[in-house]
Amino acid sequence: MARSSLASGSGKPATRSGKRPGTTAAARPETTGPGHTPPPGWRPMTDPAPLLPDPEPFRVLGTPAAADADPVLMRELYEALVRGRRFNRQATALTQQGRLAVYPSTTGQEACEVAAARCLGERDWLFPSYRDTLAVVARGVDPVEVLTLLRGDWHNGYDPAATRVAPLSTPLATQLPHAVGLAHAARLRGDDTVALALVGDGGTSEGDFHEALNFAAVWKAPVVFLVQNNGFAISVPLHKQTAAPSLAHKAVGYGMPGRLVDGNDALAVHRVLTEAVERARGGGGPTLVEALTYRIDAHTNADDATRYRDAADLEPWRAHDPLVLLENALRDRDLVDDAELRAVEAGAEEMAAELRRRMNADPVLDPMSLFDHVYASRTTQLREQAARLRAELDAEEA
Repeated sequence: MARSSLASGSGKPATRSGKRPGTTAAARPETTGPGHTPPPGWRPMTDPAPLLPDPEPFRVLGTPAAADADPVLMRELYEALVRGRRFNRQATALTQQGRLAVYPSTTGQEACEVAAARCLGERDWLFPSYRDTLAVVARGVDPVEVLTLLRGDWHNGYDPAATRVAPLSTPLATQLPHAVGLAHAARLRGDDTVALALVGDGGTSEGDFHEALNFAAVWKAPVVFLVQNNGFAISVPLHKQTAAPSLAHKAVGYGMPGRLVDGNDALAVHRVLTEAVERARGGGGPTLVEALTYRIDAHTNADDATRYRDAADLEPWRAHDPLVLLENALRDRDLVDDAELRAVEAGAEEMAAELRRRMNADPVLDPMSLFDHVYASRTTQLREQAARLRAELDAEEA
């Protein structure tokens, strides 16, 4: 095969000797060969060793550390997991009844969702993706308001400023730069606010992921990134997205710590996230946490997961169910009995019944509200559109 007539990167034709016109061998510095090193002043900007994640995911359940875990926290997390599982089942059923347009379930990922909400302080912010409805509910937001977006009633059903929860983000990873911006602004004001941003493994392939982590590390913004690695970006398995040893290893390239955690171990996720939040609050900068978990249900109710994964693939993860793991730990320490577990289940059923009742009521919608909350004050174009819609509605009523 004939070689290109252009010298690499020069844009000028090479001579037969391989030299560019107007150069001599003596004029070119030697950059290869034995003993060549960068200039003496070069050194790594950051020591990578402390930033590297541990070889194995951090765990608490099933280890000696479980014996020292706070019993109150264990009970609270377990109750939240049971309610979260029931919330996922009920929301999925609502799509089958036509009450929701779509629902992306987090069945199997409840430990990540619940721990993310519970590691935050009152002044902190949560930045969820479209899949993180359970995290928003666990944060204390009204479940009906959380499902309003997926119902198609409003762009967002709750007040972000009042709840300190950003809108559910349907575009992949766009919430991450927003989280960095808010956290950076809070630090400039002198606030001790921390932002926790949730994203799936698919979102790490987006440019917004790179931009957010790069700015966060450079600014030392008080933000924590939680990647819920559930194995698939819709139908694309992780190995087709990245060749990195783990997603947590990506943190080193930005100059922040990477942590790897068992995403089905609620205590482990809670501990890792709590440490990362407090580190950020204390001025230590951002952390990237990768939680290894699995999406038991399909991507959404509109997806057919049997097209890209075998049913047998789910069985190991069903055996590693976050609810079962924590229930076993509670029983091992005699912290619960059957009556208490039944009471938790009954409370979850009451929550689901109330959610059904409220979601089955047809909402009263005002088409003119479409133009509210787009801008602080309406633009000329929005005023024209609103006037046109008002005229059409008046004509229908006439």
